[in-house]
Amino acid sequence: MSSSEVDESGGGIVERAKADSAAKRSWFGKIILFIQQVIAELKKVVTPTRKELINFTIVVIVFVVIMMALVWVLDQAFGWFALFIFGTPLA
Repeated sequence: MSSSEVDESGGGIVERAKADSAAKRSWFGKIILFIQQVIAELKKVVTPTRKELINFTIVVIVFVVIMMALVWVLDQAFGWFALFIFGTPLA
């Protein structure tokens, strides 16, 4: 593995963080190190394509609709069961 591959994967920053923790950085140095690590992690983020985003959105909407239906069915069943046990409500 070359040094450029290590730098791209963020391995260099991790090694630097281990070395820096041994060096007892000041609070300002710790903040700088934290920001460098955040930037390194953000570089790893992969943005989904439009097609992937649409597919993910459809999957989430379908899942939510299924869960709503399940909760509605359970609500109706428990409501019917409570009515069966306690009788009709007084009006």
